[in-house]
Amino acid sequence: MLTSTVNVPHRNLFINGEWKESTKGKRIPIINPTTEQSIGDIPAGTAEDVDIAVEAARNAFYRNKGKDWARASGAYRANYLRAIASKVTERKSDLAKLESLDCGKPLDEALWDMDDVARCFEYYADLAEALDETQGAPLALPMETFKCHILKEPIGIVGLISPWNYPLLMATWKVAPSMAAGCTAVLKPSELASVTCLELADICIEVNLPPGVLNIVTGLGDEAGAPLSCHPHVDKVAFTGSLETGKKVMTASAQLVKPVSMELGGKSPIIIFEDVDIDKAVEWALFGCFWTNGQICSSTSRLLVHKSISKTFIEKLISWANNIKIADPMEEGCRLGPVISESQYEKIMKFIATAKSEGATVSCGGGRPDYLKRGFYIAPTIMTDVDPSMEIWREEVFGPVLCVVTFETEEEAIHLANNSKYGLAGAILSKDRDRCSRVVKEVRAGIMWINCSQPTFCEAPWGGTKRSGFGRELGKWGLENYLNTKQVTEYISDDPWGWYSSPSKL
Repeated sequence: MLTSTVNVPHRNLFINGEWKESTKGKRIPIINPTTEQSIGDIPAGTAEDVDIAVEAARNAFYRNKGKDWARASGAYRANYLRAIASKVTERKSDLAKLESLDCGKPLDEALWDMDDVARCFEYYADLAEALDETQGAPLALPMETFKCHILKEPIGIVGLISPWNYPLLMATWKVAPSMAAGCTAVLKPSELASVTCLELADICIEVNLPPGVLNIVTGLGDEAGAPLSCHPHVDKVAFTGSLETGKKVMTASAQLVKPVSMELGGKSPIIIFEDVDIDKAVEWALFGCFWTNGQICSSTSRLLVHKSISKTFIEKLISWANNIKIADPMEEGCRLGPVISESQYEKIMKFIATAKSEGATVSCGGGRPDYLKRGFYIAPTIMTDVDPSMEIWREEVFGPVLCVVTFETEEEAIHLANNSKYGLAGAILSKDRDRCSRVVKEVRAGIMWINCSQPTFCEAPWGGTKRSGFGRELGKWGLENYLNTKQVTEYISDDPWGWYSSPSKL
């Protein structure tokens, strides 16, 4: 296999600027989803390791009364963010290969991700500098005897829990703005894909990031993630992952009235109207669901197509899907690799089997391609004859499965789109700009795309509504996630306040 030429570095936990073995010395095997073979291991951190990491983050936050990091200028922190960005760019090729090896992401996608990682660090370096310019911004008050200004202060020590589908990129969505704000952090990446996050630790050593500013504890969710969520010295938790795990994180944080921000599951609609260029719309429909091996929380996996074009559209959809190159992620031109793990493979296959038993038709894909004898591969799967009451339409599959339902009116399409417990994203494809504007306003989601699906930019806010979570990452909103707003009001008159009578004048 092509993947056999890539070596996974042996890493330990990253705490207080140093590599440290986990307290109990246990490790978790790294399973390559392409070969189903172990290619190394990562430390299995526990509550004891989380305690040590949180203490390191606290020391870094309060060191020298905060002047070494938390109260340093944004420009000072920006220097480190840009240095990290430069090293990511320098290591881009190796990082992308490790990402593909670890989670099955096609190499071309992983290379794109590394560009985004570097750009995200650069972007938040700019915002860190801009923070200096806005500190102490005055507020207009109705009384001339007072003046007021605003300070933006880092929220403190933050626990960052990131997912496995964009291992380094989605960790960066949390790490970069938290660092820009002046927070110190403990990052707990998914145990299914931690390799590139540990390489980020190596980059932090290279750029001489002050010890304790970023600490990385790998391990299982129950053994490392849960203790981080409920830790009394963690001031905020930012979580991306499943709805069920999100509930546990919220419950743990609620005991200490700890703020949380969450990006959870999705079951996003893509609405195709009758006036589209069919070939263009077909490609966006496929990209919106099968990009990143179908493992995207914002995946537009519910396809609503106007009945008048549905027959032609579905025929072309199947034809295009059958042309997608499924291969080793390292192979040139690969556009779909394996899903992350055996358990995820079995979960997706169970969804497909249940849909068939409920009356849906597998019009394309539905399992591992015959020519691939191993690896957790599932061919791009298109389900037709789907009823909105079916599980496959309602629940997040998190795999390369696209469900198709037809509609006849705009109102029907909006109803179908909104009839979901999730509200992360949605897309509308139509040449009618007025219709696009109406639908965008009516669909209940945190992100809407017009005549496309999935473009994501670090300047634009990211997050959902309903059970897809709350809070926003990216853009200036991502920075606000990690800042407290402090009001400072001063009495500036030389006159006494005069509310009470002076005893000397009685």
